Amino acid sequence: MSERPTTASIRAAAVQMVSGTDVAANLADARALIGSAVDQGATLVVLPENFAFLGRHQREARAVAEVPGQGPIQGFLADTAQRHGITLVGGSVALQGDEPDRVRAASLVFGPRGQCLARYDKRHLFDVSLPGGETYRESSTYAPGESVVVASTPAGALGLSICYDLRFPEHYRALVDAGATIVLAPSAFTATTGAAHWSVLVRARAIENGCYVLAPDQGGLHVNERMTHGESLIVDPWGECVANAGIGSGPGVVVADLDPAYQQAVRERLPALSHRRG
Repeated sequence: MSERPTTASIRAAAVQMVSGTDVAANLADARALIGSAVDQGATLVVLPENFAFLGRHQREARAVAEVPGQGPIQGFLADTAQRHGITLVGGSVALQGDEPDRVRAASLVFGPRGQCLARYDKRHLFDVSLPGGETYRESSTYAPGESVVVASTPAGALGLSICYDLRFPEHYRALVDAGATIVLAPSAFTATTGAAHWSVLVRARAIENGCYVLAPDQGGLHVNERMTHGESLIVDPWGECVANAGIGSGPGVVVADLDPAYQQAVRERLPALSHRRG
C-alpha cells in the first residue's frame, strides 16, 4: 500500500553506524540512533548498508539472511517505524532468494504504520580489487537485483539505491525519470574508495538530477578489520552538503530539512533534465 507524499518541507536523517557481527547489538545501536533522529524532529530516517550485520567474511551474510516478510531485522524495522510514526529505511538487509548459494541485498522502506512500502534489491555488485590487496566479490554471496524502484511515502518519492550503485549514473537518471524527488544511497564505502570518490559521487548524483541525496555510510573500524569511510551526507539539489557526519567519525546522526519548493526552483533555474537529447 502506498502513502500520499507531502509537498511541505520534511526533516530527514542519515544514520551512521559501525556495525559488527552481533545482530541484536547492532539493532540496539540502530534503535538508539533512530531515537536521536526522531528527537531532532526527523520523520524520514535512513540506515546504512549492512546496518544489522557486517560479518568477518562477506559470505557470513548467508547465515543471517531472512525470509522476505519475516525475521527479527524486518520486525525491528516495522516496529520501530510504527512506534515513532516515521518513514524508516533499512539500508540493506540480506534476504533469501531463489538461489541456494546466494542471497539478495535488499533496501526496505517501512511506513509510519509499520507496513513495508517498497523493496529494492541491489543491482550493481562490488567485485573489485583495490590498492593494498583489498579484494571484494559481492557476486559470490549476492544475486543482483533487476528493477529500479521508487517508493511512494509520506516523505516523498524515494529513489532507492545501495552503495556501489553510486558509480552508475544511469541508475539515478532512471529513478528520476520514474518520479523520484529524493534519492537514497545507504552505503558501506571502504576507506580507500571513500577518500577518493565518496563525496564527489554523492554530490554528482544530486547535481545532475536536481534532487536531494541522503547517503548514510558505515564509518569506522569493524571487527573484520575493515575500515569504512563514514562522512554520511545529505546533499541538496544544488550540490551543497547540508549535513556531514565527518570522515570515519563513528556512530552518529546527521539531520537536515528537505524543501520541495527549493528543489523545484533549482530545476527551473537550471532545467538540465529537460535539455536532454537522445
